[in-house]
Amino acid sequence: MKYIAFLFVSVSLFAEATFISPIEYASQLYKNPRGIGCQHCHGDNGEGKLVAKYKHKGVNKEFRGPQINEMDFKDFHKALDKRKLGMPRYFLTKKEVQALFLFLNQDMKNANK
Repeated sequence: MKYIAFLFVSVSLFAEATFISPIEYASQLYKNPRGIGCQHCHGDNGEGKLVAKYKHKGVNKEFRGPQINEMDFKDFHKALDKRKLGMPRYFLTKKEVQALFLFLNQDMKNANK
């Protein structure tokens, strides 16, 4: 019984330890934040993407996910908190928003090294 208690305490203390890097976590979050991945509308790296072409009242139209990889953090966070033009509301935590922003801006950080 003493060993079981020790094991439980040990697991509890390290429960928040992570086995993936922040970029790996951010990548997975980008691909599936709440069931609908960002890449489906915004592209693999946030470059924007054509989602659909359709005809409305005889006029050809396109639905595009906008480019999001060049936004500053304030605008990025604000855009995630609004609902507009087909953008689902994800109810992300601040850490999740920061992780997504990190994922979208990792190339810029690597270029500055």
